[in-house]
Amino acid sequence: MTDTPAIRFERVSKAFGALKVLDDVSFDITRGTAFCLLGRSGTGKSVMLKHIIGLLKPDHGRIFIDGAEITELDSHELTRLRLRIGFLFQNAALFDSISVGENVAFTMRRNTKHSDSMIREIAAQKLAAVGLDGQYDKMPSALSGGMRKRAGLARALALDPSILLVDEPSAGLDPITSREIDSLLMGLKSNQGVTLVVVTHNIPSARRIGDELAMLHEGKIVARGSVDEFDRSDDKMVKLFMQSEGSG
Repeated sequence: MTDTPAIRFERVSKAFGALKVLDDVSFDITRGTAFCLLGRSGTGKSVMLKHIIGLLKPDHGRIFIDGAEITELDSHELTRLRLRIGFLFQNAALFDSISVGENVAFTMRRNTKHSDSMIREIAAQKLAAVGLDGQYDKMPSALSGGMRKRAGLARALALDPSILLVDEPSAGLDPITSREIDSLLMGLKSNQGVTLVVVTHNIPSARRIGDELAMLHEGKIVARGSVDEFDRSDDKMVKLFMQSEGSG
């Protein structure tokens, strides 16, 4: 099982009408590593994340999570698998009508039999782990952008997922806060063995986080490798990205 990739795409294709977003895409992501997906806006990076969590199904091809082919799972089996996957949305996607702590507690209330006191304790621990100690009763509207991102991360970690999908972790953040979020993500990988799949346009962030980078362009993975390999690449799109200052 330890040699089984955390995520595997086998010749996955997806189109929306005449627009082919993923075109015969294949790759593996090694368990406990950070995989950064780069590419221009609108190239299908977020669509790929939605395939990993089963929100979209491919038109062709197969997708495996921890060896299980998710394209063959029924709705009950897919729901159980999703409990092992955390998702940090680009805008954090907090519920504005409940407190920060209850945002973190939400998935535990729906998917565990823990007592209320235990759920509150775990939620408070998750908030503390991302630097939001004592913020349980605050409303999301009272948080800065960086704090909202941290709260979203705490919620994504509520069930201790083995895989964390992260959509643009640096979006809307200043460089210092961006580096702080990167440090939290890298700590999850090194301390807890979480597999990270990070969609980003932020090249400094990708350099910090990524064990492996992949470039998605016109529906295909056109390059894949370490930061050093990307720096040495002759591919025009890769060179444009890696020479970009980005942010962070």
